Amino acid sequence: MSSGDNSEGQCALKEELNRKIKEQKVVVDELSNLKKNRKVYIQQRNSNIFFLADRSQTLGSSKKELDNMKKELLDM
Repeated sequence: MSSGDNSEGQCALKEELNRKIKEQKVVVDELSNLKKNRKVYIQQRNSNIFFLADRSQTLGSSKKELDNMKKELLDM
């Protein structure tokens, strides 16, 4: 693998991570703006099943995931 291929791959990874960060920001904003009495459902991985979830816990885990993605991007 040449250095040109490596930098292209790195660039593609950064673009993908930036896209995921933007998505996660939308999720955090949507959860933040929900009324207190609204129900939140999370999807079970690799299935079409949704489970009722606590809004504040879901918001907290979404913020943590966003922070982790941002750290990963800075480490690149």
